[in-house]
Amino acid sequence: MKDFAISLMKDESGASAIEYGLIAGLVSVAIITALTTMSGSLQTIFSRISTELGNAASGAGGGATTP
Repeated sequence: MKDFAISLMKDESGASAIEYGLIAGLVSVAIITALTTMSGSLQTIFSRISTELGNAASGAGGGATTP
């Protein structure tokens, strides 16, 4: 029984999977934090893009026109 417990303590086969999971979790938290911090500016940028695309689709964009 003692040998089994010792071999179980020395077994590191799942350690790398756990480490990769922890790294992926930390990266996710960092991305979520960055996007939350930048949410106001991102919303402004996408709103402007949407407006410009709407203007271009309606022909009110002021750009070059085809004959």
